[in-house]
This record gives sequence, structure tokens and C-alpha cells, in this order.
Amino acid sequence: MPLAGYRAWKIATIAGFGVCRHLFLDGRTGPIVTHSWITMKNVVLIVALLMLPAGCGAREAQVEAEVVTMGTSVSPTLPVMRWDAQRPSAQAEAWTRASLKALETHGAELAEIVPADIENYCPAYVDAPMPNRRAFWAGLFSALAKHESTWNPKAVGGGGKWYGLVQISPATARGYGCAARTGDALTDGKANLSCAIRIAAHTVARDGVVSAGGRGIAADWGPFHSQRKRADIIKWTNAQDYCQSPG
Repeated sequence: MPLAGYRAWKIATIAGFGVCRHLFLDGRTGPIVTHSWITMKNVVLIVALLMLPAGCGAREAQVEAEVVTMGTSVSPTLPVMRWDAQRPSAQAEAWTRASLKALETHGAELAEIVPADIENYCPAYVDAPMPNRRAFWAGLFSALAKHESTWNPKAVGGGGKWYGLVQISPATARGYGCAARTGDALTDGKANLSCAIRIAAHTVARDGVVSAGGRGIAADWGPFHSQRKRADIIKWTNAQDYCQSPG
């Protein structure tokens, strides 16, 4: 059985028995269900989810069908981001534009770097034009935000230590010279992403890698230390047109 099919079947079965805690492995990441898996098991999944007991937390009950393939942008002038299908289009567009603006200004160096492990994340990056390189980095953070906050800009983790879309601590933000330096400021999605790109421009330039050896972006973001989460991010970025060679 295809992996996506097996996961959906397993979720439906568990939900039918009311064992809600197994629906989400880490409290942040929902199941992956591809749009191409249109069989009777979809019906089973929907029915089972509707039968979830009222005692389940809101996070367990909110199961979103996510497509881990080439997506559709919220705007024909913008590259595809992973949050496009998960958030209101105006919000998703604002986050994308903020990311690209940061990559053209204080994070410009990031798109000029060719990290040693870039082919793992974006095979076409080396020969890609600058707009495609910027799209990759913005897309990478849109994929990271899935694992850090499930695209919730108001998320607060670690007992008040980390804030926003990609969970940045105020101390880290101040250390890297970000404009957003408080918890409240970091819960603004655009400011959070702008800060994240400032941090990445420093660490990727310093280490010469995206995440290899726990360096680069991995020095500040835990999901890159998880083989499962790292593979999920890589799978998504590889599927986007800005990471694929023409033809």
C-alpha cells in the first residue's frame, strides 16, 4: 500500500476507535494525505474523523489534507509556498512577499551562497536564476513552519521561550540584530520570517551548508535534526518547479 494510503487508513482506523492521541505524532505535524489518493478509504477517513469524541483537543480534530507535490501559488506572480493551501490567501501572500523582500535586502547574501548540501534540497539551485534561488529559501522556511508551528503565527513554545511561525526566541532575535526582538513582535508572521532569513543568511554563510552536520540552519532549528522532518522538508522543496531543471 502506498505510504500516503497506509497513513490515511491508519488514521481512519484509530479515529474510529476514538484514540485521538495517535493522530498527531508530535502535537505539531498532521498526517500527510495526497490528493491523488481518491478511493473508498477517503470516505472511511472522513466518516471516522466526524465520529471523533468531543474530548479530543482542537489540534487533533483539525486534520488537514496536505499535498506534498507541486502546489499552486496564491498569486500568479509569486512562487509556490507550503502555506499557500493552509492559510487564507491574503495572509499567505503577505508572508511570501515578506520573505522575498527579506531575501532581496538584509538576506540577499543567502541566495548568492551555494551550500555544499544544496542538491539534497534543491537539485536545480546551482544553475538557477536569482529569483528561483530566492524562491527556494522562502519555500524552505514555509516548509519549516509546518514543523515549528503548523503555520500558526501566534504559536508560543518551550514555556514561553520561542515565538511565531518558525519559533524564534527573543534573545536569538536580538543577538542577530532582528527588528522583531520581543515575543509579541515575533508573533507577527512577516516579522518572524524576516528575522529567520536574517539568521539563516549568517549561519549558512558561516557554515557553507543548509543543514549538514547540524550546522547552517540546523544550528537554530530543531526539525532539521529529525530525519523524518528533514526528509519531509526535502521532499517538498524538491517537488517545486523552482528546484527542478527545465525539461
